Amino acid sequence: MKSKNTLENGSVRHIIFKQDGVWYGVALEFNIVEEGDNPVEVMVSLFEAIQGYVQTAQKCKMSAAPLNQTPDKEYQKLWEKLSKSQVAGNKNEKSLQVYNFGYTPFASYALCH
Repeated sequence: MKSKNTLENGSVRHIIFKQDGVWYGVALEFNIVEEGDNPVEVMVSLFEAIQGYVQTAQKCKMSAAPLNQTPDKEYQKLWEKLSKSQVAGNKNEKSLQVYNFGYTPFASYALCH
């Protein structure tokens, strides 16, 4: 599989959701998970973590592999359900509340060299 993200630009899928009373933020391709008391706090924390992750990869001149990880199966499955708008009717997802999901571009995080 060809890597879609490079050190210069790309995007990461994110999901902000509440499950069993806890808010989570997930960056799928980076396998970053943040948690907090409210969805805005979690989103800010997740986006800061994404920014730091990309900046570290750029600063260290790493390969693009860490920017193109295989997502955790649980979150990949959730993404697929959200993409197909099936979460609301899924009996297994009763305790899940989705605040936001989508793509976060990271070209804007590029460091000056």
